[in-house]
Amino acid sequence: MGEITQLFNLSMIDNNNKDFLLSNYDYQLPPELIAQTPVVPRDSSRLLVVFPDTHSHSVFRDLPNWLQPGDLLVLNNTRVIPARLYGRKSTGAPVEILLLEEKQNNCWLALVKPGKRFKLGAEIFFPRVGGNENSFLKATVLERDVATGGRILQFDVPPGKSFWDFLEQLGEVPLPPYITSSQAQPSQYQTVYAQQPGAVAAPTAGLHFTEELLEGLTALGINLVYLTLHVGVGTFRPVEVENITTHTMHQEWIEVSQATVEQIEKTKAHNGRIIAVGTTVVRALEGAAVSGRLQAFRGQTNLFIYPGYTWRVVDAMITNFHLPRSSLLLLVSALIGRERLLTLYEEAIAHQYRFYSFGDAMLIFPHQ
Repeated sequence: MGEITQLFNLSMIDNNNKDFLLSNYDYQLPPELIAQTPVVPRDSSRLLVVFPDTHSHSVFRDLPNWLQPGDLLVLNNTRVIPARLYGRKSTGAPVEILLLEEKQNNCWLALVKPGKRFKLGAEIFFPRVGGNENSFLKATVLERDVATGGRILQFDVPPGKSFWDFLEQLGEVPLPPYITSSQAQPSQYQTVYAQQPGAVAAPTAGLHFTEELLEGLTALGINLVYLTLHVGVGTFRPVEVENITTHTMHQEWIEVSQATVEQIEKTKAHNGRIIAVGTTVVRALEGAAVSGRLQAFRGQTNLFIYPGYTWRVVDAMITNFHLPRSSLLLLVSALIGRERLLTLYEEAIAHQYRFYSFGDAMLIFPHQ
């Protein structure tokens, strides 16, 4: 286990630089372009392919046309858990819970709604499972988490029972708040290669892949490798300070195996490109290389990437279109530049691309 922290030297930053002002990461998106339901099949989504000096409009199923034998796609195999729970206080008042991060021994960091009046020691009761009087789940508020505004909840699980069994029966896969009228099935908010449970939001760049597309890529000599970043509040928490250099990312759990490191090193030795599938893969790879060299790592990272960042591992990336003023928009700006990115967003809007989690994608090559 370990912990990764950001290594930017803030004393070297010019705070008059427009790239460091949050207000310069705004754009206007027509509400109808916020994708509510994913396209079917997954790989029929659109793909904006970006090169240093030009770009092209494509379809995701044509991804193999833009890659080369020897390239390496790095994918995040985290699996979204049914993290939204509904219970009641002892008074009978309804309570909504969004689990964020498992601590230990059935203890979780969670957002609680309504939360302002949720005092320490308050109890939350959940519906009985299967009508069994002994299948009863309860949570107690242990403390308040200042960083997230959430609560630390201790779940009381009956002897012989598993918290995860309750979660599978009582919980719902949480969709982002901007998805308000979706017809999506829970399976459509999972990647086809999801394996490691722990995320509370999907690594959405991976939602475009089908089994057939992955098989086609490997048949062409384009290699695949996996890591894990459990998407949590660090990914979707808004940036709320005008000077972005003062923003603090919440930690998220990552695992980059030695086998993944070796595959990346082998690819680079043969002049192949490391293509991150999503911002979570970028954070995991760059986070595991904060010492200057990629190393196997299992633990927490709070790495915050924004313009001025020195890239260590990633050569290109696949990503969806992100919310204004978000840490994800800042991360992509670090790869191709803020002004260029916002210009591309304007064109995507003009061409009616679909935005956010269930939307279309970009494939970005920052260098020739």
